[in-house]
Amino acid sequence: MSKLYKAVVNTADKFVPSQLRPLWEHAAGPKTIFFWAPAFKWGLVVAGLGDLNRPAETLSISQSLSLAITGGLVMAGLGDLTRPVESLSIPQSASLAATGIIWSRYSLVIIPKNYSLFAVNVFVAITSVYQISRAIRHQQSLKKAEK
Repeated sequence: MSKLYKAVVNTADKFVPSQLRPLWEHAAGPKTIFFWAPAFKWGLVVAGLGDLNRPAETLSISQSLSLAITGGLVMAGLGDLTRPVESLSIPQSASLAATGIIWSRYSLVIIPKNYSLFAVNVFVAITSVYQISRAIRHQQSLKKAEK
């Protein structure tokens, strides 16, 4: 670890209340990357949710591209929530769901178990499964309309 990070952790260590000490000292706690990587991934989820209601003309392409690149699967799933159902890709949503499920499983197999990583990947999987159901229902309604 860097000297600066160690200094910050040692300083903060003095102010952690005894009730939060187990979380602070946990192997996947705030002293490790196991805590911060999922925490920042959740930050991208929140940012994406906030953008769902923004008018398209106020969105920045470069900012959205940056979030998509750094947020990866989470932002891809969130961006599809407002997408017209006829333009959804079942294979893309299925691959996102599979990835969410795989990484969810991985987060519970590794030592230390990372429940925050588990939760964010479950969110990716659920969002993708929801999109698959939307696409399938749309395809079924088109078939019924043809008859």
